[in-house]
Amino acid sequence: MTNKAAAIKIIRQLHSNGFEALLAGGCVRDMLMGRTANDYDVATEARPVDVIKMFKRTLKVGAKFGVVIVLIEDKQVEVATFRTETGYADGRHPGDVKFVGAAEDASRRDFTINGMFYDPLKKEVIDYVNGKIDLKKKLIRTIGKATERFGEDYLRMLRAVRFSTQLGFAIEPRTFSAIRSNSKHIAKISGERIAMELEAILISPSRAKGVALLAKSGLAEAIFPDFSAKDTKFGIKVLGQLRKNSGFALAMAAFFAGCTTEFALDKCDCLKLSKNQTRHIKFLLDNRGKLLDEKMSLSQLKLIVSEPYFEDLYELQRAIQKAQRKSTAALVNLRKRIKALGDIELRPRPILDGHDLIRLGAVKGPGLGLLAEEMYIAQLEGKLQSKKQAEQWVQSWLEKHKLARQAKKI
Repeated sequence: MTNKAAAIKIIRQLHSNGFEALLAGGCVRDMLMGRTANDYDVATEARPVDVIKMFKRTLKVGAKFGVVIVLIEDKQVEVATFRTETGYADGRHPGDVKFVGAAEDASRRDFTINGMFYDPLKKEVIDYVNGKIDLKKKLIRTIGKATERFGEDYLRMLRAVRFSTQLGFAIEPRTFSAIRSNSKHIAKISGERIAMELEAILISPSRAKGVALLAKSGLAEAIFPDFSAKDTKFGIKVLGQLRKNSGFALAMAAFFAGCTTEFALDKCDCLKLSKNQTRHIKFLLDNRGKLLDEKMSLSQLKLIVSEPYFEDLYELQRAIQKAQRKSTAALVNLRKRIKALGDIELRPRPILDGHDLIRLGAVKGPGLGLLAEEMYIAQLEGKLQSKKQAEQWVQSWLEKHKLARQAKKI
């Protein structure tokens, strides 16, 4: 069963029990645009208690706000009672919810293109907010006064930029003006929620236009204070050079391409990114410029190519070169060197381990780590290919460093 089929099944059951029920929000917009929707939400006059009684399997996590999750086979469908919301003390969550009719419910939603309903039984679009007109005009416009809609939920400002980026729609002038006036309030929203919207903007093929809107609206400055206009402009240029299918971490690194790693990670801290995402971004920014070294040794080449984020690093460097209108010849030559390596193991296990090195006369401590590192580099360079060769190399290394220590004492 598809998500759409599950939602329609729920609507049929609600209708059979005497309740009005409709598809609502983004799925209606996507249907009218000929796009495939990810989620199909149901809006109904049935109260949460009615929905819970009517369906065997439900999740009541949002029941006090009029929302119940209905489980149909392996699908989860959000079923929300028509409602109005008031008392947004924190600029995010309503203090009071009242159950109303469909028209009033539409009036409390964010944007006109998201405020339409669809009756799948009558095959009829129900539009109380002129959403179809704005859909035709390709406009992102708030329902009612923009300042009021954003005051209810400041995250809607980022959502406006996201929809503009994803759909290729313009933001209606008064709506955009209200975003600029209220942009500083985005800092009141949790970092996790901001990160979700930023990710949707940055993984879009139109990411550069989206980030340009963030900068123009003042949202970028509010989220990342002290991010200079010069570095922001360069970041947008780099974003514009990325391949269409680029991930969030790569896009974030591109956005901060003109900044130090420390500055970027400090600014990203507010987003509460995962350790893996932070590690990914740090690797990309730390290693900018390294792939341009045409004198890179074989061992360095093998080590960096074997890194899990190498392809993203290559793409970031290519985008930086393009943004600066500089040559990518060094990157092309690097690809040739990588291809010439063939199918060899890039990061094999060391021929000798720590126990072997101690058996040969190495002493525990910093020197042991240095010996292991230099021996491994020699192995990657192809100078050591057998255990016997490695042992001879280690003995020579130990003798050399012993003489060096004696010379220092003299």
